Amino acid sequence: MQTMKAAYLPGDSSVVFKDVPIPEPGYGQVLLKTKASTICGSDIRAIYREHTGKGPEGYQDKIAGHEPSGQIVKCGPGLKRFKQGDRVVVYHISGCGVCMDCRQGYQISCTSAHRAAYGWQRDGGMAPYMLAEERDLIPLPDSLSYVDGAQVACGFGTVYEGLLKIGVSGTDAVLVTGLGPVGLAVLMLARAMGAEKLFGSDVSAYRCNLAREKGLADYVFGPNDDVLSEVRRLTNGRGVERAVDCSGNTLARQTAIRATAKWGKIAFVGEGGTVEFNPSPDIIHDQKTIYGSWVTSTWRMEELVNKLDRWGIHPEDLVTHRFSLDEADKAYALMDGGNCGKVAVVFDE
Repeated sequence: MQTMKAAYLPGDSSVVFKDVPIPEPGYGQVLLKTKASTICGSDIRAIYREHTGKGPEGYQDKIAGHEPSGQIVKCGPGLKRFKQGDRVVVYHISGCGVCMDCRQGYQISCTSAHRAAYGWQRDGGMAPYMLAEERDLIPLPDSLSYVDGAQVACGFGTVYEGLLKIGVSGTDAVLVTGLGPVGLAVLMLARAMGAEKLFGSDVSAYRCNLAREKGLADYVFGPNDDVLSEVRRLTNGRGVERAVDCSGNTLARQTAIRATAKWGKIAFVGEGGTVEFNPSPDIIHDQKTIYGSWVTSTWRMEELVNKLDRWGIHPEDLVTHRFSLDEADKAYALMDGGNCGKVAVVFDE
């Protein structure tokens, strides 16, 4: 039996490598040769530092990595669409397939006992090969790299869903609080969707400089700036039409709410934390709407991949550091430290 090296997260801010069998695809499954696997903030928050999650975020000692892309190298029986050689992204939750959420493509919201997230409750992409269900695959156009595709698997899909919920057009100024990889993706997609003006803020000087260097926002506010005052000054006292919080921090969430104009819309996509605000002056009297948004659906992820192709956008541009699988411990440690953009583990082509 052939084996491969795989990375696991024991929950003490370390990475453990194990030699495990290369799996064989069963009915309706494919074996992928992993090409890229990027690291998500939720991996750090709920698995890498310690195993804090329960239910959907419960880690079950599986191969890490829920943002994989790769190429099909072996097919199990019963496939209906994909074939050997296809380039694909893996939607990172495999749902039961028959509940109302799954039937709409929102496997992220499946509550069945059969639900299993790649890299959490079933083996993920931090290994040279991985098993995936055919129903979880998204075709990756030739114009997009595998590193592009890996980011679609979670971050960009999450962002796209949130922006569709609040709607973004050429008449909108948009504020993004939290400029980690998800926040940077918001700026990139909001621009492509026609946003008139983009504002970004973060307490990390590194991430503010990264947003400036990449030209992703018209204005970037750092830890010493009064973001609310600055946004109002630059919008003639009105505020922005749309805001997206990617930080999970109560103060940043308050800023996103209060910097939004009357009748504006706010999306919360940053995980964790709390928020305290005053309902009447902060949202009720100004007729504002706050949306919670968690990942996206399979069909919208496929839609996004096709739009990235049309827009000529490459999520890979947000990757600041690349590592081999042997260096996965360094990759996770860097992501945990925060002085980076997106971090990718890249496999041999």
